[in-house]
Amino acid sequence: MAEPMNPLAGKAGPGKFSVREDLPPSKEYGERKQMQEIIQGAPTSTTGAAAEPVRKSMTQVTPLFAPTERPEEPISAGADFGPGVDSSALMMNRSMDTTEDRNRLISYLPALEVAAQSPTSSQAFRNYVRMLRAQLL
Repeated sequence: MAEPMNPLAGKAGPGKFSVREDLPPSKEYGERKQMQEIIQGAPTSTTGAAAEPVRKSMTQVTPLFAPTERPEEPISAGADFGPGVDSSALMMNRSMDTTEDRNRLISYLPALEVAAQSPTSSQAFRNYVRMLRAQLL
């Protein structure tokens, strides 16, 4: 790509002085035109996410009041109450809900309080910091 005459002007904008940036730079006369013709004639890839057909299961939407697809599973499966497996079946990592998190939040609290005192902070953020302080201290 040819450098602009005024380096402070930056890249040329739209119009008759614009410079194409979608083609590689060329040194020889006509090389860019030849490259553009090669690019336009090249076959496009048929692999990838755009070419893959959408799976049938993703296109089907189950209506809200449709009969259950799992009649043997209790409605409370995955909850910590009622019949069925509890939330441990979801295999979520609950080890982060410890005093380690609490101590980390307490260490962030001074910075959050300074940010809440800023005139540009929202009322919702101020309320959040107040609530956080009340729960932690």
